[in-house]
Amino acid sequence: GAGRKPSLATSFCEVTENFSAYGIVEHRHVPEVLQNSGLGEREFTFVAHLLPIDRGILETIYLRTQRVEKPVDLLSIYEEAYAGEPFVRLYAPGKVPDVRAVRNTNFCDIGFIFDAESQRAVIVAAEDNLGKGAAGQAVQNMNLMLDLPETEGLL
Repeated sequence: GAGRKPSLATSFCEVTENFSAYGIVEHRHVPEVLQNSGLGEREFTFVAHLLPIDRGILETIYLRTQRVEKPVDLLSIYEEAYAGEPFVRLYAPGKVPDVRAVRNTNFCDIGFIFDAESQRAVIVAAEDNLGKGAAGQAVQNMNLMLDLPETEGLL
């Protein structure tokens, strides 16, 4: 996490035995999420956290929506968006993933908690940053470019 560019602030000596937030309100992926989700800036908050573990990223996204009335509605949106995607695993409403579940895999696990009264959702996604976030993603893309099964060498 915290990008690829080495810096003193992200060196092992500085981050070990610590857990910190970064990119608050100004994270570099916010425009991409807003563009692809159709959400407005006032409906969405993304805060990245740096946890010094050797593998794994856990994303937590907070949003308010008027388009969803109950948890199953939000699940349906995710099911439609990721239908046929072999490396996305959706959790039942009220369940959220952790990084251990995706360690050494090419999976991205997604779960959420939805409060119908306030129309707020907290979405949690977990992936292995060295698998799905790097090498696994590269193999998956190569498979697609070479017209091989998308899962070749990854399952």
